[in-house]
Amino acid sequence: VGHFVTSYYLNNIGTSLFIWSGVERNKSIWLGGTVTSLFLLSIEVFDGHSSRWGASWGDLAANTAGRLVGITQNALWDEQRIVFKFSFYESNLAQYRPKVLGENLAEQILKDYNGQTYWASVNIHSFLKDDSTFPKWLNVALGYGADGMTGGEINQVVVDGVILPEFQRQRQYYLSLDVDLTKIPTKSKVLKAVFQTFGFLKLPFPTLEYNDGLGMRYHLLYF
Repeated sequence: VGHFVTSYYLNNIGTSLFIWSGVERNKSIWLGGTVTSLFLLSIEVFDGHSSRWGASWGDLAANTAGRLVGITQNALWDEQRIVFKFSFYESNLAQYRPKVLGENLAEQILKDYNGQTYWASVNIHSFLKDDSTFPKWLNVALGYGADGMTGGEINQVVVDGVILPEFQRQRQYYLSLDVDLTKIPTKSKVLKAVFQTFGFLKLPFPTLEYNDGLGMRYHLLYF
């Protein structure tokens, strides 16, 4: 999922940069996708030659899918009606494998998948008639995450001579509300820049969770 979202955002950034530089919009859409594809492919090639990481067809497929979703929305609607977002909370698992899951908060945001949630944030108003009174800034978000992971494919039992606790690996699915910051009306150029910059973050809202280990749960606020 991380590969998908990364590819999606790199594609959108590339497209925006080409448009800003004066390239015609349709050409910018395809050029943004092409540059994203080449950039991520180069990373996968390096990973493929790394004994630690390796490359996978799944990563390549996710990179392609993220790019195509961004291109398709631009081509169909001239906007991103379904925006893919990210949120993070500090899990309690990084303490058991800090070298793998992160030794500080900054590293954990990137490396601790237990605390990461990825969202598809749908702007409802954009699918309704122009005169709809539904708030333009209010989205419905579907999220996906996982927990109980202290290793890649499997959880290691012993690490550096230390026996780790046993954790159940489980998938998590979420239903929540969200805010499209770019749809909040403001005349301030500073606020517009801030909203655009941080628009990839899912904001905290009451959330329903289905967990394949614990069943249905409710969070008063989930980020």
